[in-house]
Amino acid sequence: MTGRPFIKMHGLGNDFVIIDARKEPFEPTPAQARAIADRHRGVGCDQLIVLEPPRDRAADLYMRILNADASPSGACGNATRCVGLLLARETGRPDSVIETDAGLLRAEAASPERVTVDMGPARLGWRDIPLAEERDTLNLGIAEGPLSDPVGVSMGNPHAVFIVEDGIETLPITAVGPKLETHPLFPERANIGVMQAVGPDRLRLRVWERGSGLTLACGSGACAAMVAAVRRGLTGRRATLLLDGGTLEMEWREADGHVLMTGPTATAFAGTLDPALLAADDKAIKGAAE
Repeated sequence: MTGRPFIKMHGLGNDFVIIDARKEPFEPTPAQARAIADRHRGVGCDQLIVLEPPRDRAADLYMRILNADASPSGACGNATRCVGLLLARETGRPDSVIETDAGLLRAEAASPERVTVDMGPARLGWRDIPLAEERDTLNLGIAEGPLSDPVGVSMGNPHAVFIVEDGIETLPITAVGPKLETHPLFPERANIGVMQAVGPDRLRLRVWERGSGLTLACGSGACAAMVAAVRRGLTGRRATLLLDGGTLEMEWREADGHVLMTGPTATAFAGTLDPALLAADDKAIKGAAE
């Protein structure tokens, strides 16, 4: 087995190991994905991104998304912005179409500091999220610790956005996040956002990401928070979201319901995965941990 080239990128600290498999297929096993994502024994990332030939002729490529625990994700806004920048460098065109399990996402890369992605329409039906039972997605009615009654949104993956009036910096998100992520209401688990209005059209957001944990930034979570803020009357359809890793400019268009997200991307380094890392299996990882 030979090593595989990769590039490490991030959007506001939400980091990715990106592997180009358009010419040479790469289908990581769950054990391999977890080994690559491991921050102590692997490269370390929130998500592993595998670029593949597109299924849809309208797309430039297909983007496979695996969380740090190897579970699949339908969408990832920050990764889409990173891949949009890579495609702009490759093709010389700022615009690209990236195929995901959530649909075709359009990216525009003006510069590394300003990449915009159209994340498509927010889905607000209880089956779309999905929920285990019919509920009003504006008021889901669940609670854990200091958090209660979130807004449900799907951006190709499920989100529950809790709104607080103050104290967002000291909330025990790492304690309540895992419990809410796996709440019985969410059969596919959920990303847990906590949001606070901190000014006119300025929102503070922290996100516990399903399969990855507390993240510095979550692009689809920012989209869900934007939608939740508008639905709860906290802001207009344009706002600045302040995440742990930096700032995103958001818009929820009224005409078509699409959510647009703009922010910076960065390249950390490039390298080659050692064959020994790709030889990882669940037994070996478990033994190393014991």
